[in-house]
Amino acid sequence: MNGTLKRQTTRTNGSVRGILAASALCLGLAVATPAALAQGNTSADTYRQLNLFGDVFERVRAEYVEEVSDQDLIESAINGMLTSLDPHSNFLSSKGYRDMRVQTRGEFGGLGIEVTMENGVIKVVSPIDDTPASRAGLEPGDLITHLDGEAILGLTLGQAVEKMRGPVDSKIVLSVRREDTEPFEVTIQRATIKIRSVRHEAIGNVGYVRITTFNEQTTSGLQNGVADLSSKLGDKLAGFVIDLRNNPGGLLDQAISVSDAFLEKGEIVSTRGRDPNDSSRVHATEGDITDGKPIVVLINGGSASASEIVAGALQDHRRAVILGTQSFGKGSVQTIVPLPGDVAMRLTTARYYTPSGRSIQKTGIAPDIDVPTAKIEKLDRSKRRRETDLRNALDNSAPSEDKAPKTTGRKTAKERAEEDYQLARAVDLLRGLNLLNTRMVN
Repeated sequence: MNGTLKRQTTRTNGSVRGILAASALCLGLAVATPAALAQGNTSADTYRQLNLFGDVFERVRAEYVEEVSDQDLIESAINGMLTSLDPHSNFLSSKGYRDMRVQTRGEFGGLGIEVTMENGVIKVVSPIDDTPASRAGLEPGDLITHLDGEAILGLTLGQAVEKMRGPVDSKIVLSVRREDTEPFEVTIQRATIKIRSVRHEAIGNVGYVRITTFNEQTTSGLQNGVADLSSKLGDKLAGFVIDLRNNPGGLLDQAISVSDAFLEKGEIVSTRGRDPNDSSRVHATEGDITDGKPIVVLINGGSASASEIVAGALQDHRRAVILGTQSFGKGSVQTIVPLPGDVAMRLTTARYYTPSGRSIQKTGIAPDIDVPTAKIEKLDRSKRRRETDLRNALDNSAPSEDKAPKTTGRKTAKERAEEDYQLARAVDLLRGLNLLNTRMVN
């Protein structure tokens, strides 16, 4: 559920010798390195802190009011250390690790919501399209304060996420605070979340591609969508709208390959960690799947992490016009470190930067064209005076016709463009660019 940018790595640990040795290993503490010595930490200080941890551990085991397993105590200690670092580092239990691996493959159980922790409560990064959370009306920026009436304050992010998960078809009540709105409660029924990360449709002569998240299916879905739209629209194709709104991120390699799909050359993203030797730069390979067609990328406050990598790369290379509102501002990379016992830790190991060297952490991507969220409403012509309103007006003697049944279900992109102000502006911009280019050629 946590919208983090992830990359995979493997690491092995030595054997565990006693509880104190296990504590030292799990807490990542060791004899001080030269770097640590330079910071004023000594081996004696490290062992003194380890002894303190051992004393607390033994005291809790012996005197806490209820018996707690050694495993629970140690895992809680690890998680406490990690979550104190930043909102995205945490410990993954065996179940949490399995859930994370399933989620990156595009199918998992829960509410369908990407979250982070802010000031002790859960903050919604983004509801995922076509999930219970999205249908319930949750929005980016919502603060969840209680779960089934129990306060979240005091829980870690992992613990809160675990409470939001549960059996399919079971219900949970979320207490929500939203800016400029009275606090309210919403009941959501859990479901198996099957994410179709890419959808595509034609809006007239414009190709619309919606990317909801970056999982293992994203790049192939994008390639298939662009190829299908190019084939259907042919020479009429004006360009593409790539919709990254409320996309909370996902896999780093997918963000890179999606960016590469539109770029012929140049840097896509760089990452810089604590060790300068671990810094990396990724460059685009030759080939643009759109053959140079104009692109407009839609972003908003729910666009985070991998979405910001794509938007930043295309913006810096002037390959796309970025339209919408300021993005979320998550510019850090989390490494999944497998540990013995089928558990793992998610650790923030680097910050990422756009090709021009911009850090997105806390600032986000500023759109080229700022377009606030708004809803287009048609004028109600039914309020105008008509023949039927006149006194003694003649009746219509013609046989009545059955009205066409109203369609239900997911709206098409064309229908959404009639209500969605940002999408309508993006479509109009592409059509304008296409018209201008056509006139210049002629």
